[in-house]
Amino acid sequence: MINETYKNMLKGKSIIRQLSEYATERGREIGYENVFDYSLGNPSVPCTQGYTDAVIRIHQQENPMAIHGYSPSLGIEKVRETVAASLSRRFGVPYEAKHIFMTSGAAGAVAHAVRCVTKPGDQVLTFAPFFPEYTPYVNQTGAVLKVVPASTKDFQINFEAFAEMLNENVAAVLVNTPNNPSGIAYSTPTIERLARILYAKQKEYGHDIFLISDEPYREIVFAGADAPYVSKFYDNSISCYSFSKSLSLPGERIGYVAVNPRATDADIIAVMCGQISRGIGHNCPSSSVQLAVAQVIDQTSDLSVYETNMNLLYDALTRMGFQVVKPGGTFYIFPKALEEDANAFCSKAKDYDLILVPADNFGCPGYFRMAYCIDTEKVKRSIPVMEKFVREVYNA
Repeated sequence: MINETYKNMLKGKSIIRQLSEYATERGREIGYENVFDYSLGNPSVPCTQGYTDAVIRIHQQENPMAIHGYSPSLGIEKVRETVAASLSRRFGVPYEAKHIFMTSGAAGAVAHAVRCVTKPGDQVLTFAPFFPEYTPYVNQTGAVLKVVPASTKDFQINFEAFAEMLNENVAAVLVNTPNNPSGIAYSTPTIERLARILYAKQKEYGHDIFLISDEPYREIVFAGADAPYVSKFYDNSISCYSFSKSLSLPGERIGYVAVNPRATDADIIAVMCGQISRGIGHNCPSSSVQLAVAQVIDQTSDLSVYETNMNLLYDALTRMGFQVVKPGGTFYIFPKALEEDANAFCSKAKDYDLILVPADNFGCPGYFRMAYCIDTEKVKRSIPVMEKFVREVYNA
């Protein structure tokens, strides 16, 4: 008999993927250059030449048995050392290799981190708007994801709602900053306040509460934004990172877990991740990719196009009358729809070949997400189309 849980998940296919597939099919009909596809968060800038050169050099010069063999279950030791040294140098947190576990992207990192610090029946709190895949990431561990309602004024943390939802069953809090889908970076005062609350609740409840920070957009931060490194503020913290966005390598599936050296059992959590991987299959990411990212550990692709695109869209959307909080990073912007039902709004936009994602699954009904990781030229061409849509459908 097949598993009914996964069978039932077929009824809830990702709206992002559905819209992306529609955009691709529509592109076959009218030319993809005429489809303004803001659905999928797929980086639109090339990886660095340094990464490409490192891959070529590794494949030409290194022992084929080493670069194509299984890596150790925790990751290649010198790669873990390189990651730890980079984090320590950049953020002043004294990581060592023993605190690093190499993963298949940030998704693999979160999957391991949640299992490390929860047991079935525990609660994990996250904050709307949130990445919808957190629901299966958490609930399929046996823990239960609870979503704190959004503060739509600024998309910082809604601390009043958070206080109401905190209870003794909460084992972890999962944050994503800079945030998908809002583009907002949690500010230093926000993270400091969150840390103070968690320290107090750990003492009150008599058990650890871990802060899991999902950080695939850590390097995409715009001018003037306050985007602190979360683990500097709270001891029981785990950072989950991916090189997908910083180096434009989403298809290579490479990231890591970084355990705060001051966390409870910090010296064994990475080893625990190695045991968890035996059960969920996220083990031994590509050896050659590990070696290559280690050689360009502090490089990023040219990410400036995302800020250029953000400013173009923010200015245009506000001029058209949309309510929108200006992003501090990522490649997403998160306006309020011009009618209560964002699904209806986005469906009407499709008639103009504008592919926008309604935000019900992100925990914010009435909003929509635009992933502006597309060519700037296409962003510019989309703006008069958006203006026409708004004028003809909403008389705005």
